[in-house]
Amino acid sequence: MNNDLDGKCVLVTGGGSGLGAALCHALAAAGADVVAADLREDAAEKVASSVRSQGWRCTAARLDVGDEAAVGVALEQVVAQFGRLDVLINNAGTDVTLPVDELQVSDWDRVIATNLTGPFLLSRQALRYMKPRRAGHIVNIASTAAKRAWPNASAYHASKWGLLGLSQALHAELRPHGIKVTSVIAGGMRTPFLLDRFPDIDVETLQDPADVAATVRSVLLLPAGTVVPEIMVLPMRETSWP
Repeated sequence: MNNDLDGKCVLVTGGGSGLGAALCHALAAAGADVVAADLREDAAEKVASSVRSQGWRCTAARLDVGDEAAVGVALEQVVAQFGRLDVLINNAGTDVTLPVDELQVSDWDRVIATNLTGPFLLSRQALRYMKPRRAGHIVNIASTAAKRAWPNASAYHASKWGLLGLSQALHAELRPHGIKVTSVIAGGMRTPFLLDRFPDIDVETLQDPADVAATVRSVLLLPAGTVVPEIMVLPMRETSWP
């Protein structure tokens, strides 16, 4: 890849595995200074080490995206280290696969905190650094679960539909401030998020997370006067979307 993101600072939440790890590799390869943030600091450091072994730049950080104080500290540290925050990718996500009448309130709260409150907290804090520069890009990783529903995933659907709504609201609100907002509606990927919970899934119907990461990179490289507010990325044999 060319160093077409050289000089940009990118924070990737959920950077310790799956799509987050693919994003860290793809954007660091494009020249960005990448921060892989994850609740599991060891996983984030493993990804950062892998990225650095390729000669690219990546640091690791522990971050609970649902913790307001932790979010504030994390972004302050990123800006203190790199002098700026150009791109925030809200990728961290979780799910509890249970019928709604078996779902505990604590399960619901944890999914909403990670998938919806986290992007709100991070976006709000990121604006402290993006608005004065009248520049920046917030990318929210949604899912086909934000467009249609299937059984035993009520909290996940609620969080992703909410995330899509939040993205659309931020897009409308932040354009006058020169800040771009994009929601990425990703179809099934070959990541632990799916494979660990559904070991019998046909992996041939899933896409490589690196392909979704490449799509995010292409969105970040659009001309300054253009924004894509929503993009859907599906595997060719997607089964959860017509």
